[in-house]
Amino acid sequence: MPRLLDPLKVGSFELKNRIVMPPMGTGYADTKGEVTEKLLKHYADRSKDLGLLIVEHSYVEPQGRAGPNQLGIYSNDLIPGLTRLVEAVHEKGTPIAIQLNHGGGMSNSEVTGSQPVAPSPVMHPHRGVEIPRQMSHDDIKGVIGSFRDAARRAYEAGFDAVEVHGAHGYLLGQFHSQATNKRQDEYGGPLENRVRLSRRIVREIKRDLGSNYLVLYRIGAEDAAPFHGGLALQEGVEAARMIVEAGVDIIDVSGGLGGGRPEGLEGPGFFVPHAAAVKGVVDVPVIGVGGIQTAEEANRIIRSGRVDLVAIGRAYLSEPRWATIAVKELSQG
Repeated sequence: MPRLLDPLKVGSFELKNRIVMPPMGTGYADTKGEVTEKLLKHYADRSKDLGLLIVEHSYVEPQGRAGPNQLGIYSNDLIPGLTRLVEAVHEKGTPIAIQLNHGGGMSNSEVTGSQPVAPSPVMHPHRGVEIPRQMSHDDIKGVIGSFRDAARRAYEAGFDAVEVHGAHGYLLGQFHSQATNKRQDEYGGPLENRVRLSRRIVREIKRDLGSNYLVLYRIGAEDAAPFHGGLALQEGVEAARMIVEAGVDIIDVSGGLGGGRPEGLEGPGFFVPHAAAVKGVVDVPVIGVGGIQTAEEANRIIRSGRVDLVAIGRAYLSEPRWATIAVKELSQG
């Protein structure tokens, strides 16, 4: 079985180990979503000895902004700052991805200046603050273009990959869940319809940037909360399979409407069982996550064969040298 420090080949790309720093919002961007010195330092300090660093969720259009001081990737004007961020991480010899996101019904007019949009005019059951407007087909077409254009900006800034955010109750996850998607058209009803937007976004990015450019997808495998009609694990696993078929290179498994730390899940690797279920139906590398604190825990999860990579979240916020310490500990073991 592989170990945490073993390399992993993904297409023509090779990660030097299986350690991933997942996207975690900092609120360190400026009011226009631009990279700041504080944000640069945050990532530069944490980038050494990683297999892959994924930058926090970045909004692909102003209407999809999820909060103040969120990092943006909605305009070409942001590319110079993003390029500096890439260079700071590449200096440490680490590949870098950026997560692309649209808040959907988790956005609010106080932040964006306009009514939020969503699959249906349903208040988000977990973090909604107002009733959103139902998206028209033109709106949906525009969002597909916004994700594509954001991915192009990431490519031009030098990012090695992009991650499409379909977890934690944001727009794409809202389409997946019948708790928030009440549509009766080609984007609602059966699961195949509810994941149609995600699949189209992945295909559009691949069409624009080429099949060799790495695209990750972070999926909410289940809503993991008592939401009426919410996404169950069996559906989430099937959704992952269909999205991977659209061209995803790595699937990153987390939670749905209940967020990244839902009640009732605890212990190291609390989303690893979900990731293992996804791994059983896809033929691309799978990232597991959830409360992993130590190198020993991470290595044990990799050696179990249930996932291919592990994401270290909160532990990385408190210890910027987490990967360096892990490499030292496991190399001596």
